[in-house]
Amino acid sequence: MTHAVTKTDDEWRVQLNKEQFRILREKGTEMSGSGEYNKHKEPGVYKCAGCEAPLYTSQHKFDSGCGWPAFYETVPGAVDRHTDKDGRRIEIVCHNCGGHLGHVFKGEGFSTPTDERHCVNSVSLKFTEDKSIPADTIQTDSSSSGNCLVQ
Repeated sequence: MTHAVTKTDDEWRVQLNKEQFRILREKGTEMSGSGEYNKHKEPGVYKCAGCEAPLYTSQHKFDSGCGWPAFYETVPGAVDRHTDKDGRRIEIVCHNCGGHLGHVFKGEGFSTPTDERHCVNSVSLKFTEDKSIPADTIQTDSSSSGNCLVQ
């Protein structure tokens, strides 16, 4: 797939720090519970750390208790889905630059309108405050998350 933003690995290495490059370009995963946006509750927009395309809003963020930022909906057209090579998980990437965001899981029993959890690496995101957007409107009791699949 061709993306609007295309760069060589060397160009990405100049722009991104080592951890951002590892996750966004090499499909890595940050350690559970370590990301700055996991428990983040401010109103605003979460953008791709690689190209700054808007991906998610705080209105669609929820606390899954899984250790990574969780969203149940994207900005329309902002995120693409691909089946992982193992065929078991669905990878999510930025539509604009192809940067790896994490994985999406369905049917875990969270009380979200889509029954989905976009499990996103904080390192893949940049946050821009916007007080006109509601923050974290879904309240999930993480003790009842049950089948919270690993990213």
